[in-house]
Parts: sequence; structure tokens; C-alpha cells
Amino acid sequence: MRSLEQFKINLKALTEDETPLEYELDDDFFQLLESDMVQGGSLHVSGSIRKASGFFKLHLHSVGAVRIPCDRCLDLMDQPVEADLSLMVKLGSEYTEDDDLVTVAETDPVLSTAWFIYESVVLAVPIQHVHQLGGCNDAMMRMLSEHSAARSSDADAKKTDPRWDALKGLLIDD
Repeated sequence: MRSLEQFKINLKALTEDETPLEYELDDDFFQLLESDMVQGGSLHVSGSIRKASGFFKLHLHSVGAVRIPCDRCLDLMDQPVEADLSLMVKLGSEYTEDDDLVTVAETDPVLSTAWFIYESVVLAVPIQHVHQLGGCNDAMMRMLSEHSAARSSDADAKKTDPRWDALKGLLIDD
């Protein structure tokens, strides 16, 4: 298993030129971050960091697929994602994160991009993630069908509370 060292950037070592960045994310990356939502994946991340006067501009673009549980059947599925990340980074007295501005302590001028990349990828995952039609686990779909049918027939069989029926008689018709 690899480490997250490749995602660390020493800001003081950067020149005024644009520094290209390339990463390949795989299952190991998501295991190292101990991700609950994303179980694995395969993504290509490319971009650059550029030193400007008093700050740094980081731009990264991620494209690929992540392996996440299906909302319907809970089996793992590959979800295509594409994400962009733009951050402004500056050196300061201590490490802070405010929206799109990250301040890195001058005493330890190393920016770790791993968690920022992970967050941008997770935010690109759609709210609802389900298999394509017919791709869900058949056994789970049968169970869901059985239980949802039982639940809807129970609702039809319920009678209304007689107290509400009495109150309905008080309604004034216009």
C-alpha cells in the first residue's frame, strides 16, 4: 500500500513558474483516507500550482469513476465523476481553512492536497446513486418488492380514527 506523501507540496520550494501536478487515484488512495462513502475507484487528477505574489493558486481536475454502494440494492457500483478544485493558498502563522483560502504555517510550509482532492470528488458524486435499469441485485430487489407491497396493503386496510371523522363534520362548506 502506498502512502499519501506524493500529495504533499512544499510551498517554499516552488518557483514562480507553473508547476504541473499529476496523480492516479486507485483503491489504495481511498483506503488510506479511510473513506466510508467511497469504497474505491480509479481517477486521473491533473492540474497545476502557481506561485504569485504572496499566495499560490492551485487548480486540479479529476476524472474517472468511484465505487460506492447503490442506494437501492446496496451492492457496489461504479459512478462516473468529474470534479474541479481551485484553491488559493498562502503562508501565515498557523494552518487555517476558510472557504477557498487555505493558510499554511510558515514553520511547516507543506500543503497536503489528498483530502482536498477527496472532498472535491465526493462532492461531485450525485445525491442519488443507483445502478442502471436492471443492474441491481435481483435478490435484494425481490425483497424490496415484497416488503413495499406488504406496507402499501397495510396502509389501505387502516381505517381513519373516528375522532377525525367527527371533526370533518365541523367543516364549513362554502
